[in-house]
Amino acid sequence: MCKEFGPPEKLVVEEIEAPVPGPGQVKLGIRAASVNFPDALIIQDKYQFKAPPPFIPGAEFSGEVTELGEGVEGIKVGDRVVTVSAFGGFAEETVIEPERLIPIPDSVSYEVAAASTMVYGTSYYALKQRAALQSGETLLVLGASGGVGLAAVELGRLMGARVIAAASNDDKLELCRQYGADEGINYSTENLKERTKELTDGAGANVIYDPVGGDFFDQAIRCIAWEGRLLVIGFASGRIPELPANLALLKGCQVVGVFWGAFTMREPDVNIQNMIDLGSWFEEGKLKPHISRTYGLDEAPEALRDMLDRKVKGKIVVTPGS
Repeated sequence: MCKEFGPPEKLVVEEIEAPVPGPGQVKLGIRAASVNFPDALIIQDKYQFKAPPPFIPGAEFSGEVTELGEGVEGIKVGDRVVTVSAFGGFAEETVIEPERLIPIPDSVSYEVAAASTMVYGTSYYALKQRAALQSGETLLVLGASGGVGLAAVELGRLMGARVIAAASNDDKLELCRQYGADEGINYSTENLKERTKELTDGAGANVIYDPVGGDFFDQAIRCIAWEGRLLVIGFASGRIPELPANLALLKGCQVVGVFWGAFTMREPDVNIQNMIDLGSWFEEGKLKPHISRTYGLDEAPEALRDMLDRKVKGKIVVTPGS
């Protein structure tokens, strides 16, 4: 529980009264909760969604329906489901509206389901609807070994792009290559702008996927191709960059915001089709998140600290009850 805003170390684990589903709600026994960068921001009151304390963090979680509230139809006790919410996942149980639940195929584990919805949903929306990525184009992914970055690498490969992964060390880049990256840039030892130009024979990247922001955004906009699209995913570096408008003019490029949460509410039908596409790829074995570690519920603060300290490759998951 977050009882006061601050770093992960301020979170507390405690017993509270078990939730009871009201009319139109179901109770969910939570089996796995993914850890995402916004979880680490919301507890510090640094995210665009505000949650007044006390609240339970954890925005993406999976589990089993254990009880139905009055009037609930179309779902039954025992159903395996996953959901994305503003908070509530780092707990053993919660109550939720059934229309927010997505069925999990029998072949998909609770951990994989919890680690997939947000990162693949965000990355597919970014590449398909916001960038209109075309087969044969060059996609540069910053923060490529993180959750959304690695999903973008996988999806870029499936969509026919040449993928250049950028990360902070060679170990992370090796993971990106295993997930489909054609080239790698270690931006701790190489200049992102110059190396991207070298790898593209001076043309630059057609699409740049940026969940990092800060100095790397500054370099990325300078190595974008003519009529390229720079996708603004987030600001994991901590600094929100500013764009010199003359660069957009000179490159004839677009700087495109990606807010998947708002998209799911404003265009639910399009999001559902995206989820169907992704589900097909999962069932065909073409997509699978890299879960580098699981944590017990009392280790959730450690998981969030590892996220903030950029120690995470791919995804990490909290498993309540372990």
